[in-house]
Amino acid sequence: MRRALSVVLPVLACLLVPLGTLSVWAKYEVGDSDRYVATMAPLAAEPAVRGAVADAVTNAIVTQFDAGPIQSAVDAFVHDAVESFTGTDAFQKAWNTANRAAHDAVQQAIDDGADGPVTLDLAPVTGQVKQQLSDDGVPFADRIPVTHTTITVISSRDLDRLRQSLHLLQRAGLWLPFAAVACAAAGLALARRRRTALTATALGVAVAAGALLVALATSRSLTLDNLPSDVDRSAAGAAYDALGSSVRTASWWTAGAALAVAVCAWLPERLRRRTPPRPPAPPVPLEMRPAASGVSIPVTPRRTE
Repeated sequence: MRRALSVVLPVLACLLVPLGTLSVWAKYEVGDSDRYVATMAPLAAEPAVRGAVADAVTNAIVTQFDAGPIQSAVDAFVHDAVESFTGTDAFQKAWNTANRAAHDAVQQAIDDGADGPVTLDLAPVTGQVKQQLSDDGVPFADRIPVTHTTITVISSRDLDRLRQSLHLLQRAGLWLPFAAVACAAAGLALARRRRTALTATALGVAVAAGALLVALATSRSLTLDNLPSDVDRSAAGAAYDALGSSVRTASWWTAGAALAVAVCAWLPERLRRRTPPRPPAPPVPLEMRPAASGVSIPVTPRRTE
């Protein structure tokens, strides 16, 4: 039983490493509104994201009125105005507000099982652009309707597939990482050759962290390939990378630390085996004692039984 547990527990610890990383991410980044907004805030400066927002807002604006023969010029002018607005601090605030609302919708769907797609409402951006055009004296600015222009963040099908998994991961939280550490410690305590067991466990943890990195890259590729044709893949890829950056960073650190532990545990044993044995000690000379006639007689030491 001891030998079996010394093998099963480290294997279980390695399996819990990627799950523990995802549970911490789901609870403290996806589940926390402030952390989520802080993670998505830098995307407001990404050219791909700014371009996607400018296209969505421009299409929502220009389809609401007919400018006649100068429609193409109006479209270009509105697009330039919206794209210029995406470089201001006002856009950053509107972007953060929209992401906070989207996060709250996702978390409510996870907690309550709500249906329907999760969207990013760009109405604050449209309102700000309308105000900017009005201040610049553009004649048609007052005709721009502030509609709820949206960008789909998670479709209904994807949300239904992810809801249960995210809910379980958020409920687990820090328990899975603690369980991984406990299983590894118990397995090492039961192992007969602890240095070898430590090396094997550390290598297993590194492999598990690497498997999570491969899974993230594969999931990213599949997600972008399955997007509708009207979705900007560059902007979606930037959003995916931002949301999963903490998972990738944690996985790289875990793999690096585990490999360092494996090397530190394996190297001393390897050096000890390669060190040549010491030569045998020279024989101890016999003790010489003087005899009565002046001749030294060797005396053999007594053996003790």
